[in-house]
Amino acid sequence: MPDPKLVRQVEEALAELPILDIHTHLVGEHLGAKGLHDILLYHMVVSDLYSAGCPSGKRLTEYPGWPTREEADARIEEAIPYLPFIRGTSSYWMVRRTLEGLYDWKEPITADNWRKLDALIRERSEDRAWQLSILDRLNIQRTCTELARRESGGDDERLQYALEWAFFTRCQWGEFDTALYELERCWGREPESPTGIGSGGRPATERVISTLADVHSAMQHYVTSIPYEKLVSTATHISTDIHFRLVTEAEMESALERRSQASVEERDIYASYINEIFLGELEKRSDEIVFQFSLGAEPLPFETSSRISQQTIAELGEIISRHPKLRFQCFLSSVHANQSLCTLARQLPNFSLAGFWWHNFFPTAMRHVLSERLDMVPLNKQIGFFSDAYCVEGSYGKALMMRAQAGHVLAEKIEQGQYSFDEAISVARTLVYDTPRSLNGMVPRSSDP
Repeated sequence: MPDPKLVRQVEEALAELPILDIHTHLVGEHLGAKGLHDILLYHMVVSDLYSAGCPSGKRLTEYPGWPTREEADARIEEAIPYLPFIRGTSSYWMVRRTLEGLYDWKEPITADNWRKLDALIRERSEDRAWQLSILDRLNIQRTCTELARRESGGDDERLQYALEWAFFTRCQWGEFDTALYELERCWGREPESPTGIGSGGRPATERVISTLADVHSAMQHYVTSIPYEKLVSTATHISTDIHFRLVTEAEMESALERRSQASVEERDIYASYINEIFLGELEKRSDEIVFQFSLGAEPLPFETSSRISQQTIAELGEIISRHPKLRFQCFLSSVHANQSLCTLARQLPNFSLAGFWWHNFFPTAMRHVLSERLDMVPLNKQIGFFSDAYCVEGSYGKALMMRAQAGHVLAEKIEQGQYSFDEAISVARTLVYDTPRSLNGMVPRSSDP
């Protein structure tokens, strides 16, 4: 274990660094929490509560909707009896640090006091100066969020945008034609919010894909509808359950005829074929956009579990090498796969790694992942942080967690002689600021700090 005093010194120095947050779900002009539910019932905390016995494991109503007051209150009251059981989890630790740091709330949340805390948060829910001050406290210069959450553009000075629209290579629980459905629900439409995880019944689409010509027509509409000039990236998920390979037109045509009886074989054909033509089209605009994808989180009825096969990593390497002009960037949710992906990043110039996502955003996992990447991957091929936050209070908790773990890792490397103190802080700046600029095209709000 590194010297705690040195860890604190590194962490304090990290707090002075500017940050470019490359992936969030902040909503323009509504950056802050609307109430206690937005902090306490972040979906990873909901998973903690559900595991502890809380009856509800589903996320609260998500954008473009908002939870009603009745929904939010009912879910908080339902969760409170189970909070003592999750007080040891790091997700709840982030909640506590956020409430203490931003709202000076140090008490346990109980049935008797939660409404007082909720009122404190709601008082700030429309205070834009307060919300922006949180980003300033964190030194977050710019944040990337979903284009569909831009609203009227009132926060364009603070936000940049990624396209999350169709998820051609993500499995959904109990479905085998997701790739087709994702494409046809976008056919003839403008970019909007993506399908949620475990969203249940699928709304009917305006158009239905029946033929190979339909696939290509729908894809042509999709890629020409992307507003490249407004984006830095397109974000999706690659499922480890899909066997990716090059699919012939004849195979795709035959699989389309079997859609009503689709199984695993057809699922893999649909996803492989559609993904390949999509990447081919994106590669034509490779200087304008980064292809970001998450990996290692597979569907359960409400959320996901962390798992990934070695076969997926091999197939991923083949996909990336087939499109050498397109920049691929991975959000990984599997500790054990990190070393393998580091080897891909070392051998594929167009592949990079970013931050800690979902099932990796726990202290021991973060320290392992960061230390391993620093040892294996050039600094301009990795990004050290993204918050994946849904409100700026979420950005606050995630940034504190990142600094604490990075402080631990960098202090260890200082003690073993790998870095001097100044070199360690310079390395950290590269990961959270310089590489997001050079690799992703993130732009600071003003002149360089």
